[in-house]
Amino acid sequence: MIYQGFAYIYDQLMKDAPYDEWAAFINKAISVYNSDAKRLIDVGCGTGEIAIRLAKQQLNVTGVDLSEDMLSVAQAKLAQNNVNVFFLQQDMRELAGFEEKFDVVTICCDSLNYLETEDDIKATFRAVFQLLGSRGLLLFDVHSLYKIHHIFAGATFADQDEDISFIWSSYASEEPNSVEHDMTFFVKRNEWYERFDELHYQRTYPIETYISWLENASFEVVKVCGDFDFENPPTSTSERIFFIARKKNEGELL
Repeated sequence: MIYQGFAYIYDQLMKDAPYDEWAAFINKAISVYNSDAKRLIDVGCGTGEIAIRLAKQQLNVTGVDLSEDMLSVAQAKLAQNNVNVFFLQQDMRELAGFEEKFDVVTICCDSLNYLETEDDIKATFRAVFQLLGSRGLLLFDVHSLYKIHHIFAGATFADQDEDISFIWSSYASEEPNSVEHDMTFFVKRNEWYERFDELHYQRTYPIETYISWLENASFEVVKVCGDFDFENPPTSTSERIFFIARKKNEGELL
């Protein structure tokens, strides 16, 4: 899903998203596991909300996204926030072309769940490994199995206000632990409403599977958390799973 015209209403729809919690979680992880970090790349950065927050913390931030429209929205925010972020259009499975290594890579807001196959995720982990310097950190979050099966599958969400309304229906998809989100939005434009239709696919995997793929890509998993709770592991009803992994040194690679 490359978002196209939908990118320009995305921030309206996500106005209540806990971006501050994401930024706080990332800053906590950096302070604990890589306090000297200076260079960070936010993969799947969307409209730049998290990247800009991190840039305000004196980090040298790069933002990468597949959607040119999302990046255009992100770029337009820089002046009003008085920060510098370098935004670049790339596929997270094929990250390349950077002259310097990064200290931290983040993949937030369940962006990894938009990858359609196991091979896509494995390719992303390999690409991230190449971006990171020695002992660099990868931080990402994904939907839990609980959320896919008990929150999304078969559910319909709707909201209406003066400027924007939506109907969002989620259905179990063909692949295990996957859903399709069928979304229709109506956005007020003067005296009329513009309609946007989106179909999004997401798939997740058991925690143990992500850990296995990370280890096979030469990462050490240092922490797994649930729902922004840095201190505790996920529970059976956690909706969002957070992973913190560290790139192994050459001497640690088998």
